[in-house]
Amino acid sequence: MTIQTIIKKAVKRLELEGKLLTPDFYAEAFCIESAKAGFTTEDCSHVKNLTNTLNKEFQKELTQYHIKTVTQLTRFLISKLNRTNSSHSAELLESQTVFTKRVLQVVEVLHNKEATQLAIKSLDLLNRDASAAEINQYRQLWVNFITTYDDTFLEKLKALGDIDKTNLKKSIENLKIPNSDYDLVESMELSSIASLLVSSLVPSIASSVNEKIAQVSQKIKNNPSLLESSSIEAEIKSAILLRIALDKESVKEMIGSLDGVLDKLSLRLIDMIERSDSSNAEIQKIKSELEEYNAKPITNFKVAHQKLYTIAVALEENTQALSNDLKTHSDEVSILSAKIEKLEKELESAKEDSKEDFLTKLYNKRALDEYMNIKEAEFERHGHNFSIVFFDLDHFKAVNDDYGHDAGDAVLFAFAKILKKEARTDDIVGRFGGEEFMALLVETDAKGGAIFAEKIREKVQKAKFMYKGKRIEITVSCGVSERQKHSSLQNTIKDADKYLYKAKKDGRNRVVYK
Repeated sequence: MTIQTIIKKAVKRLELEGKLLTPDFYAEAFCIESAKAGFTTEDCSHVKNLTNTLNKEFQKELTQYHIKTVTQLTRFLISKLNRTNSSHSAELLESQTVFTKRVLQVVEVLHNKEATQLAIKSLDLLNRDASAAEINQYRQLWVNFITTYDDTFLEKLKALGDIDKTNLKKSIENLKIPNSDYDLVESMELSSIASLLVSSLVPSIASSVNEKIAQVSQKIKNNPSLLESSSIEAEIKSAILLRIALDKESVKEMIGSLDGVLDKLSLRLIDMIERSDSSNAEIQKIKSELEEYNAKPITNFKVAHQKLYTIAVALEENTQALSNDLKTHSDEVSILSAKIEKLEKELESAKEDSKEDFLTKLYNKRALDEYMNIKEAEFERHGHNFSIVFFDLDHFKAVNDDYGHDAGDAVLFAFAKILKKEARTDDIVGRFGGEEFMALLVETDAKGGAIFAEKIREKVQKAKFMYKGKRIEITVSCGVSERQKHSSLQNTIKDADKYLYKAKKDGRNRVVYK
């Protein structure tokens, strides 16, 4: 199994577990998948190797906290050194208070199965006098959930009738949608922007979301229309600065830990040098320089590199025995460099493969965007016309609800095979997102695109989608537009999407074009 496959499995594991793609979560998932594949890396064994150097009492306590990353281990040891009984109690009380507030805030605004289950588990956590680490872990789960959850559609639907929050699906099905869909589309676009903004506020290096950031994120999610007013601008800027500050603080902590290790290493090596028979004035000069470094905390990795370089020069020039050790380490570094070079090549290959949708094996949205830009350039330069066809599987959510997500994945894969089989060699087909697909038909007008879409629609309607012996009835709605009838590529895409929306509004299982 290649590292590319392990990376994909790690990302898939995070999706299935509902975790955000943060460095700590990804490292944990990558190490799990590496172990399953029999692929060992030094990074995945750092925590275990460091833990084995501690005494038995610390090792036993570490197993209770489920320490999995070097950052968690570092913070645990720092906390262990600085903590007293009174501060520990205060920290535990503060964690419980913040955690309880977050649970109450989330339960007030959410209304789905996942929130209820997480609330039940959280109440059980409080009832059994959990540790501060466990409470903070569950608090982070709530923060992640409420930061990524989006229910702003409820606010928009209130104007269309009463909403029964105990049965939202039935309520939405009974609503009468107005003839004009402009406001609804505009609201959906604003909601998407709000969702992207909230995701960008999550720190990329720090391990948790600050309470202030969480509050701003919740406010934007509850009312995306705030983005159109200037009142929220200052809060968003403040949240962004706070997010950057959190990341900087995490980096500072990591550098501080590195600084401490380097200081101890410097003192140990200098002591060894002084005990050797080759001690001289040059060694004393290097010692003085290193002692000056110890008086100044490291503020960047360049200084840390300089410290290590100074130590290496001293050992190489003044102690033969240690010089031999450095040569051994140099060989190890060469081996590691070769491994890193191999990993970089595999990562480069993974980047190339990222144009393929992992489930359907068709092109993904990134690849579709690139090909559309290429065809647009050909149109502007040579006048080569092309059509865009959007496909959307009807009532696909019901398939997941009734048969499960595995059945839904099987349906998506089967539809992708039909789409790929019917497309010509020069045509581009891919998964645009979710249950929505796109075909980019070269040298084809809207009428020709409609003929292609109708062929796909008929084959899907007649096809037997089977899952565990049960047939799943599937239909597809299609929207078609051609480049030559529009002033820009964006307008062509927008009209294809508009015709798809009309096809679904008019009863689904049909092709709409102009």
